[in-house]
Amino acid sequence: MRITDIREIAVPLNLSLRNAVFDFSQMTTSVVAVITDVIRDGKPVVGYAFNSTGRYACGAQMRARFIPRILDSDPDSLIDEERNNLDPEKILAAMMQGEKPGGHSDRSVGIGTIEFAVWDAIAKIEEKPAFRSIEERYNPGGAKPKRFVYVGGGWYAPGKGTPELLDEMRGYLDMGYTQLKMKIGGMSVSDDMSRLEAVLKLVGDDGWNLAVDANCGLTRQGAFDYAKAMAPYNLRWYEEATDPLDYALLAELADIYAPPLATGENLFSTQDVENLVRFGGMRTDHDVLQSDPPQSYGVVAVTRTIKMLKEHGWTENGLMPHGGNQMSLHIAAGLGMLLCESYPNTFGMFSDFADDAEVIDGYLTLDEDRPGIGFEAQADLYKVMSELSSA
Repeated sequence: MRITDIREIAVPLNLSLRNAVFDFSQMTTSVVAVITDVIRDGKPVVGYAFNSTGRYACGAQMRARFIPRILDSDPDSLIDEERNNLDPEKILAAMMQGEKPGGHSDRSVGIGTIEFAVWDAIAKIEEKPAFRSIEERYNPGGAKPKRFVYVGGGWYAPGKGTPELLDEMRGYLDMGYTQLKMKIGGMSVSDDMSRLEAVLKLVGDDGWNLAVDANCGLTRQGAFDYAKAMAPYNLRWYEEATDPLDYALLAELADIYAPPLATGENLFSTQDVENLVRFGGMRTDHDVLQSDPPQSYGVVAVTRTIKMLKEHGWTENGLMPHGGNQMSLHIAAGLGMLLCESYPNTFGMFSDFADDAEVIDGYLTLDEDRPGIGFEAQADLYKVMSELSSA
C-alpha cells in the first residue's frame, strides 16, 4: 500500500462578494488529489480535498516541500499496520520534516489540505464515511452524523442594499436553515445596525438566531463601538472584531461585551489557540472558537487542539469549525462538535455540502453509505477533482 502521486491545481473563485476587509475577485483555491495503489471498484483509491476558502491556493509550497516529503518517504513508514491503511499522523510528521517552529500560516494550509485528502483516501479504503474513520481513531462511539448547520452569509456586494440582503437571508430560511450570520464592518456603525435590525425582524427578533462577523476589519475604537451598539440584541456571537493576534484587545472586549464572542479561523496551530484561551479572555461557558480544519494542519491537529482545550476547561462544543464544506462537516460529526458552518450558493463549486443534502429545521444528516468525504456527490467540484486525478 502506498501513495503513488499527489497533484494540485489552483482554481479561481472570481466572485464579487466582499466582507469588511477584502473581496474574492482575485481569490484562488487549491484542489488536491492523493492517488494510491489501493483498488476499490476496479479503480485506484483517490483522496480529494481543497483548502477551504479565504486563503489563496498554496500549490508552490506543496510541490516544493510537502509532496516530495511524502513521496520520498519509505511507503511502509506511512502505514498504520494495525488497520492496514494509511496513517495520517505519520504522514503529517513526514510533511513537517525540516520545518522551523512558528510561522504556521506558511505551511498549515498546504499541509492541512493534503492531510484532508489523505483522510478521504483512508475512509474510501475502509469503505466508510470519513466521519466514521475519524470517530474510530479519536472519538470512539461519539460521532454525531446529524449536525446543526448555520449559514455564513449576509455579504456585501456592489449595488446590494437592505432589500437585497433580506432576499438573501430569506432564501436561507426557505432552505431549512434557522440560524444565520451576516457581515458587519464594511459600512458605518449606524448603517450596519439598520441592516442588522432588518435581519433580526426577519428571523423573529431573536438575537440567538443571528451572529455577526467583522472579519478582523475593525479598529480598536470600532470594535468597542460595535460592541456597545449590539449588546442589547444578545446576538448568537460577535465574530472577529479585530486582529486575531491582539489577545489583549479581545480580553478587553470580553470585559465589556456580555454576549458570546467568536474568533479563531485565522489561528493556524494548537499553540496559537492555546495562546488565545490563555490571554484572550475567552469564556469557556459561552464563547466560540472557530479553527478552520483544512487551513490549520488538518484533522490530527484539530484533535490535539481539542485535547489542549479540555485541559483549559473547554469541551468539544466550544470549538465550532469555520468553513462551510464537507471537510468541516465530517470533522464536526466525527468529533461530536456542536455545529458547522454552511455557505449555500456562495462560493460556486466550493459551496456547501453534497448536492442532495437536505437541511431540516437547521439540521443536516450525513449519509452513512457514502465513503470518504463525499465530494463525488458535488457534481461540479468532482468534475474538477476527477480531471485532476486522471490527467
